Formats: sequence, structure tokens, C-alpha cells
Amino acid sequence: MIGNIEFIVGKSSFNRIEELLEILEKKFGSRILRWFISRVEEKEVVIEITLSEKEAYPFPPEILPVSYTGKSAVIDIIPTGIGCEIGGYAADAAPVTALLASCTDYLITNPNAVNASNFIFMPDNVLYTEGMMIDQLCKGLVNLYKPYANKVGLIIEKSSREDLEVIFNILNSVRAVYGVDIQDYVITDGPVGGFCERNKSGSYVGKLEDTGVLFKACDELIQKGVNAIAVTSNIKNLSPEDYAKHFAGEHPNPVGGAEAIISHLIGAKYKVPTAHAPLINIKEMNLKHNIVDARGAGEFSSISGLACILVGLAKAPQISNRGDCRIKDMININNVLAVVAPASALGGIPMLCAQKNGIPIIAVKDNKTILNVTSGSLNLKHVLEVSNYAEAAGIIQALRNGISIDSIYRPLATLRF
Repeated sequence: MIGNIEFIVGKSSFNRIEELLEILEKKFGSRILRWFISRVEEKEVVIEITLSEKEAYPFPPEILPVSYTGKSAVIDIIPTGIGCEIGGYAADAAPVTALLASCTDYLITNPNAVNASNFIFMPDNVLYTEGMMIDQLCKGLVNLYKPYANKVGLIIEKSSREDLEVIFNILNSVRAVYGVDIQDYVITDGPVGGFCERNKSGSYVGKLEDTGVLFKACDELIQKGVNAIAVTSNIKNLSPEDYAKHFAGEHPNPVGGAEAIISHLIGAKYKVPTAHAPLINIKEMNLKHNIVDARGAGEFSSISGLACILVGLAKAPQISNRGDCRIKDMININNVLAVVAPASALGGIPMLCAQKNGIPIIAVKDNKTILNVTSGSLNLKHVLEVSNYAEAAGIIQALRNGISIDSIYRPLATLRF
């Protein structure tokens, strides 16, 4: 059973906010699949956690050797399920992702930043990296190895013949048009079982009542030699009213949190690149307008969500130098110039790890969310607040070229003896 809890930590139990990393590790170990700070009160911090009821999914505890490849990398966090103004829909963060990527050797970001069902916009130096892997990179537990190409396997939830015809046409289109190496597929014996849930904060998360169907399919694909896993299934318990509000640009994406849990789970257990897509995109709802908000149009105009994740996984980074995958390049935490995130959602693992390691956090104010977890509420240092992603791109260029951030703003302090 994969479920969700709200965990409250008194401020008196830590001196610095990054100590929460150790507090949660000690309390829950590697049963945690996803967590973020959803609220900061006067005397306590509220954390929303998705965790496994029994099974743990540890990553290697050994510290990786320090390695400097001479490449720069930026991590751009676009959290799902919290109503990001930019990136909370269907790849509407792809343009800003490409902008930031133009300023660095590699831009590491969540799949949902560029996924839009039939559409995907992703320059070659964007590392399409599942959230669990980003967290482990930020902790210094894994490197990211950019492959020439992955061998992708596809898990398809048991479905009607009509739906399977849609999926196989998409699968073959991606093979023919993009040249993706899709090694094999598995049609599950029953439903995968992903459910949508909404937390007290208003954010959307997910749960999985039984991992058996999913793990059986993964085992079968791994035995067949795949080194990246795509999953397409239908998410249950969705509210048509809330989904209609989402397509009107008025509500967080209800699906994203559940999708994240499925991919986090596979990434944690099998240590391979992974992503989830809705099998059939839901369109039967009472819409205000049949032409939906531009940010969600990619999803609404596509029958299935599958195509984008197959394209994204084709070159998604591995977290080990596998013998079955030729590696083109490697980066690790030492290459990270900065972490970029919405200014109101700074309570995640990448930002707290950046705080711990002295890595600048670029907080984008224009990318509003339903949360209010700011640098001020968390008492974060090393935070550079910017108005928009265009300004963030300029900051990255300055960091990459060793230009003092103070020197490009006014007033400029005059030093005197």
C-alpha cells in the first residue's frame, strides 16, 4: 500500500530547516517516496509525505567519489499537483525549460515540465529526470549518466481492444518518427490501481493500494533487457468538476500527483529512468469553453498521454554506468550551479539540499502556486529572488561565468577604508 500522511515537526526540534532531511530519514527511512513542506506555522512545519506502508526502497549508502567533469548543470524544479502558474498544465514550462537550458551545459528537470501527450519540446541538453532521481542526485547519492540511447519497455494497463489500438498506433508512430528503441511491452493482467488524492493544503497526490500488478510487469520487462520503463494507465478517483476547472486555468492538475507516485515507486525499486502517462486522456466533462486554456491544450487535443514519455525516456539519464547502455557523459552534484524553483514552493528535497551544500537557489516569483512556502518562512540562505524565468536565465549566465551577482544590481555598495 502506498499512501499519504501529514507529518508535523515542531520548530524547537531543529535549528536549521535543512535538518528536516535527517529527521525524516531517521523517522521513516527509505519508505518515503515523496515529500514536501506544505505549510509553515509559527511553531511548526507541516510536511505532506507519500510513503510505502511496509517495503523500503533504499539507494546505495556509499558516498560517491568527488568528480569534476567541467560541465555546468542547473536543476529546474516544476512541482506537480500544486497549481504552478508555469508548468502546472501540459508542458507549458517547456519554453522556459529551453530558455534555461540555453544558459548551461545541462538542464535537469522533471518530465512533467515538457510532457504534453502528443507534444514534447526538449533540447538535447535537457536531462529528463524523474523526481526520485533528482532527489538522490541532490543528496549526493547518485550521478546522472547521459546515454546515447535507452532500451525502453512499456507497461500498458489491461484495457479494451479499442484503447489498445490507440496505444499501439502511438507506440509504432514513436518508433517510426523518432527512432525510439522500444524493446518490448507488457499488457498487465489487471488494473495498475493508481488513485488521485487531495491533501489538506489543496495539493494533489496519489496512492497505490497494491503494487503487485505494477511490479510483476516491471520484473518481466527488466528480464527482457530494458533499461527504461514507461507506464500508461488510467488514474482513478478524478473529479470531473475539478478537471474542468483545471482546463479553464483555475485549478491544479489532479492527475500529476498520482502519476508522480507511480514513477517514484518504479525509480526507487528498479533504479532505472521511468515516467507515467494517462492511457486515455479524459475529455468528458462540463467545460466552460471547448477551446481550453492554452496551457492545457496539448493534453486536451491528444487521445492519450503516451507519446511524450516514450520520446523523453529515449535518452533519459541513468543513475549507474550500466553495462547494457553506452554512456555519452556524466554529471553529479558538484556540477550544479543552481536550483531553480517557484518562490512559493521552496520546501522540497532539492532546495533543502541546495541550502545544505551552499548551492544558490533561484526563486521565481511569477511562477505562483497554491502554497506559501517561501525563503522567508523557511529562513533559507543562498536564495536569489527573481521576477521571472528571463531574469533567472541572466542569473545563471552570471553564475556560469563567475560574475558576482551583486555587481549586476543597483545600488552597488562602495567599499571604503
